[in-house]
Amino acid sequence: MPRVTADTNIYISGLNFGGAPERFLRLAEAGAIQLVISDDIMAEVAKVLRGDKFAWPEPEIEKALRQLSRFTERVQPTQRLDVIQADPSDNRILECAEAGKADYIVTGDKRHILPLGSHAGIPIVKLADFLRQLQGEAGQQR
Repeated sequence: MPRVTADTNIYISGLNFGGAPERFLRLAEAGAIQLVISDDIMAEVAKVLRGDKFAWPEPEIEKALRQLSRFTERVQPTQRLDVIQADPSDNRILECAEAGKADYIVTGDKRHILPLGSHAGIPIVKLADFLRQLQGEAGQQR
């Protein structure tokens, strides 16, 4: 089972818009992938949901975070990275992937994270590419 760290935008999209990001979260919930998350990523998800763009009520944010906690593996990164200066919060994704020994980093961030291609030997891929690859692997195991 692949270990995956997802960028904050994947969580936000899955919780708000459905589609492929929601399917990704459901795969993690079903145990098809091991989703690795950190306190920093959880805090960023809460911050974005709380913000002006989405303005979720606090009880709904707490409910979403509890739900995510049930099917994610929480890791505690031990080092701070400064790889992405243009958006320092994106470094938290890289830190989580390293600490969680992720096989993939899945992102929708075409400006900062995706252009890296990989970090510490961990491929950085778009969600659609990851889902296609996962589907291909599942087909081969049958």
